[in-house]
Amino acid sequence: MKAIWQNETIAESTETIIVEGNHYFPPKSVHTNFLKESKKETVCPWKGTASYYSVDVNGNVLEDAAWYYPTPKDKAENIKGYVAFWKGVKVTE
Repeated sequence: MKAIWQNETIAESTETIIVEGNHYFPPKSVHTNFLKESKKETVCPWKGTASYYSVDVNGNVLEDAAWYYPTPKDKAENIKGYVAFWKGVKVTE
């Protein structure tokens, strides 16, 4: 799977984990040079608190377009630190 925005591959892996229809990419497969920490957080009742990144490609910023669970609840421990994308980031094979 690949996560692509602005013709750049933000993440690529054959080992994503699918949760609720979203592909979560292993941390080692994400090109962190395209990510900027965001202050946004959301809470999922069973996964825990999600932290967000904005995606920045050549100065074009897509706010809060990636999220991850730094300290997930027990049922979501398998996606700890994995990154998922939305808001126009295309996730494809």
